[in-house]
Amino acid sequence: MRKGLVVQKFGGSSVANVERIQNVARRVVSYRNKGYDLVVVVSALGDTTDELIELADKINTGASEREMDMLLSTGEQISVALLAMAIHKLGREAISFTGAQVGIITDTSHTRARIIKINTDKIKEELAKGKIVIVAGFQGVTLNQDITTLGRGGSDLTAVALAKELKADECEIYTDVEGVYTTDPRIEPRARKIKEVTYDEMLEMASLGAQVMQARSIEVAKKFDVPIHVRSSFSDKTGTMIIKEVKRMEDVVVSGVTLNKNEAKITVCDVPDRPGAAAKIFKELSGSGINVDMIVQNVSHTRKTDISFTVPKAQFQKAIKITRKAARNISAGEVIEDQDIGRVSIVGVGMKTHSGVAAKMFEVLALNKINIEMISTSDISISCIIKKKFTEDAVRALHEKFGLGKK
Repeated sequence: MRKGLVVQKFGGSSVANVERIQNVARRVVSYRNKGYDLVVVVSALGDTTDELIELADKINTGASEREMDMLLSTGEQISVALLAMAIHKLGREAISFTGAQVGIITDTSHTRARIIKINTDKIKEELAKGKIVIVAGFQGVTLNQDITTLGRGGSDLTAVALAKELKADECEIYTDVEGVYTTDPRIEPRARKIKEVTYDEMLEMASLGAQVMQARSIEVAKKFDVPIHVRSSFSDKTGTMIIKEVKRMEDVVVSGVTLNKNEAKITVCDVPDRPGAAAKIFKELSGSGINVDMIVQNVSHTRKTDISFTVPKAQFQKAIKITRKAARNISAGEVIEDQDIGRVSIVGVGMKTHSGVAAKMFEVLALNKINIEMISTSDISISCIIKKKFTEDAVRALHEKFGLGKK
């Protein structure tokens, strides 16, 4: 008797070696034996993607993004085939596919493509035959048949998008931790697993540095109301549900503390204080696909001003070149770079209705003699850029101050 359709996604750490692939196969088959139809999305084995990037850099540090996608997409092709073999050995039928083979159509933005549509006919056809369908995460294909990848953590997006298109009963994201925690347990051992978290909170946490899920996958889940269960590949314990609304006590203001060490700061000094000057800098960056995040502009008293902003470290070299050229074009002054920074953030929907949260955060950092370089806020988060060497101390101090640890 069929119980419904489950989409499961297994990350790189879940399939890092033969034993772990066999462990995933046993888990998948156990679901099939209970009567579920299964679509399984798999990431590349362990650190394969990083190793491929390193290999490409040895050949050509300026490799085209199209060729990088051709290279990086091979990691998932290996893992889906191996998982299918492991399932076959356990006596169940399975079939593996690349993103292109199952009709995941994307735009042409190589290394960060967006899904346009998914043709699920092939998947449904194989499910009807009683097979477990295994899909390579992180990848798709353009209308011109060029292979694309969906950006870091893109397998999460593949799983959520498939769950939406297939109207799955469940979308399970398997990782090496037991769910979403109040902060990174490797930094703060007293971090507590969160039972339920809203799309908004998870989206904010993911975009601010929490590495449990890709931010874009949460955007899609929120848009189409796809509930997600984040859980461990190595445990049968219930994990964290990511859903639309969470009932909690009114005194729960902050849900989590996040840390992102993968950002760099660029400061353009002596920018002429005239309309359009700043726009020219950011138009050049945007036109080159640079994701600018926090922006701070000093108040001008001298007809010139300083503008600081942050970019992902992966885009830093490209961003600094573009910024220096743009600064010369508008007759600005020196361009200063700082890669020795980190972003510490607090997140929680309860912040909307509580005053004094920012003051408490700044007070904690001040008591720990940590200087704040930049600040940004939203309805449900406050972020501070500080020196990288202080970031983990800041996370532990904030986690304790807001009472997030294990009771």
